[in-house]
Amino acid sequence: MEGQEFGDAVRRLRGATSPESVGLTVGRRRVEGLRREELGELAGMSADYIRRLEQGRSHPSVGVVNAIARALRAGRAEYERLCALAGYAAAEGLVPTDVGPAAARLLERFADTPMFVSDAAMNLVAVNSAFLSLGHWDLTGEPWEWNIAWRSFCDPFTRFQQSAADASDHQAILVTRIQSASLRYPTDASLMELIDQLRTRSKAFDTLWRAPRQVAAYESTASFAHPEGGAVQLVGSLLQIPGDDLTALMLTAPPGSVDAERVAEIVGAARGPAITMVGQAGPG
Repeated sequence: MEGQEFGDAVRRLRGATSPESVGLTVGRRRVEGLRREELGELAGMSADYIRRLEQGRSHPSVGVVNAIARALRAGRAEYERLCALAGYAAAEGLVPTDVGPAAARLLERFADTPMFVSDAAMNLVAVNSAFLSLGHWDLTGEPWEWNIAWRSFCDPFTRFQQSAADASDHQAILVTRIQSASLRYPTDASLMELIDQLRTRSKAFDTLWRAPRQVAAYESTASFAHPEGGAVQLVGSLLQIPGDDLTALMLTAPPGSVDAERVAEIVGAARGPAITMVGQAGPG
């Protein structure tokens, strides 16, 4: 299964890589992306070996993974995912925190929707002004004050409330995502320290870490108490940002609802830059 997943990932990357982007001359082509022969030539291996890799019939060495990643000019997140699928730790196994063009466009284009972008370790890395206008994210001075899992399990917000069912699902989702990050970035010291502190400080986190609970939908509802009075109930929906290993969370209310009108008022009164870079990946 792991070999097939690695092969599928290579095939998708090959199909998404334009010949021009890797320095090849473009002629008439029947398919998009690179041919197996072209990838093999760039990576220093045969087209037949590329075929066997993509079919899951051969397990790649570390050198093969590196050669394919270089040939495809894979980004850091893509490279680290290839390493994880092949069963190796990436050479630079740090959680990516760069806010790329795709993440920036999301925050800018949905300026009226409270939204943040987080890295794989659930550290907030960027927020839009609409999100800050909710006024619930108070800073406490803790090393992980911008980490969603830490704030949920160890340092909860005073202006953020969820039902028992929603809180349970939210926490299960957070633990699942942190576990996934630990598998992809096993050499990230800050992530390992975060996990150690969460398991030490929170019995609920440690219990879910030992026995993860699957959640059908990555959504949860919460009530946000605004500092100037009145609360709004919003649904948080997770969106993956391909290539950067980042996640966006959008907070929305049903169109035409009282909550939607209240959010529009709050966001309309917001001031400040459209996008604010925040947080840090772990202590220090």
